[in-house]
Amino acid sequence: MDIKISPSVLASDFANLESELKKCAVGGAELIHLDVMDGHFVPNISIGAPVIAALDKVCDTPFDVHLMISDPLFYIDDFIKAGADIITFHVECESDIEKTIDKIVDAGCKAALAVKPNTPIEAVYPYLDKLSMVLVMTVEPGFGGQSFMESTMPKIKELRAKCPELDIQVDGGINADTIKIAGRAGANVFVAGSAVFKSDDPAATIKLLKENAEC
Repeated sequence: MDIKISPSVLASDFANLESELKKCAVGGAELIHLDVMDGHFVPNISIGAPVIAALDKVCDTPFDVHLMISDPLFYIDDFIKAGADIITFHVECESDIEKTIDKIVDAGCKAALAVKPNTPIEAVYPYLDKLSMVLVMTVEPGFGGQSFMESTMPKIKELRAKCPELDIQVDGGINADTIKIAGRAGANVFVAGSAVFKSDDPAATIKLLKENAEC
């Protein structure tokens, strides 16, 4: 599987988002991870579709939009219009899962499902034939800077055995050390926030992360 690094804008300098995104492009990041929080599904509020639409004007790297919101179905059109390339939403949300996936796919966007650390990976199995990616959260969603939960690795191993060609993403506490653990478990798409944006040399960090993911 191709290794992909998706720097999380949540850890970036919000006063200089255009220049922060350029660091990722120069560094060779395959995706840009954009966390959308509603203050209800998770106890935090972040950015919405208008900010993503503005960023889309200054960034050519595909947008990996992670909806941590209670009713993603209601907002899918907004995020597609804003420039999302992949839309990930949570299996634990209140929307109809299949209808939400179908709306994303019918609009020509890639659909992905996310599971929280305590949600069994089997929750995504009924929808695998329609998904481009599954996100296994390695922290509780809602805040950046949390510690990596190695206890989630068995879910990745199980899913990789079931779906050898599926993109499996991990999000939370990913750095040069923990990416080795997640990579060995079978993940191939890695959300890295602080590791990239707090680095003195983001390009070198992205290169190191890719190398370590294959260890």
